[in-house]
Amino acid sequence: MSGGDWKDMFGAACRGDVDLVRFHVQAGVDVDYAHPEFQETALVAAILARHETVADLLLDSGADPTLVSIADQITPLEAARRSVLPAIEHRLRSLGAG
Repeated sequence: MSGGDWKDMFGAACRGDVDLVRFHVQAGVDVDYAHPEFQETALVAAILARHETVADLLLDSGADPTLVSIADQITPLEAARRSVLPAIEHRLRSLGAG
């Protein structure tokens, strides 16, 4: 993948590195790709790590607000509730998560 890598984007999302996530998104990395080992999306990982800015960036970039992370069977909305991120929870609901 030219310029971007889903593994690096996932790690950046977990760390809250907005600039690196933005770089990978602009390079064409699939924002909904689930990490093969953790079976978790970058969106859920960012939310669970309480990185609201990264979550917003991923949602702005087209991340699916309803996509379940397979390993722990958690949706982005459930992750936002668990992480007590009411603004992200509200945004996910406005995008059709239920």
